[in-house]
Amino acid sequence: MNRKLLVYFMVAGVLALIFFMVKDVFDQPAMEDMKAGFKEIARYRNANNTGPVQRIYIVTVKDSVWKEMEDYGNLMPHTKYGNTKVYFFMQGENIPKTLQPGEVNFDPAFNKACIALYEKSAMSHVAFNKHPY
Repeated sequence: MNRKLLVYFMVAGVLALIFFMVKDVFDQPAMEDMKAGFKEIARYRNANNTGPVQRIYIVTVKDSVWKEMEDYGNLMPHTKYGNTKVYFFMQGENIPKTLQPGEVNFDPAFNKACIALYEKSAMSHVAFNKHPY
């Protein structure tokens, strides 16, 4: 009888563990859960698949919730030894519509409107700068 009871407790424990693991998988935060109202305006990705991949995004926000902007940047795709940049602008501001590779990614006339820059470098170092220009 004791052996049977032990088996029941072990099975119940394993089922509880499986339940919480599955629940955790489906409760991951997504971009739709964020309240800042993110909208991607422009994106650039170089065609280089054998070397460093450079990804650049222009995103507008309704509200400047800094933590959500950093979380949004963390959710963006990143390639090992690549570089990912996300420029944040307030919705309704003057926003660049085109991007280019390199150090300067859009016309410097738009620098004043940029409220934040998220960058993940080639070695996966994350930098989040409020008012980078």
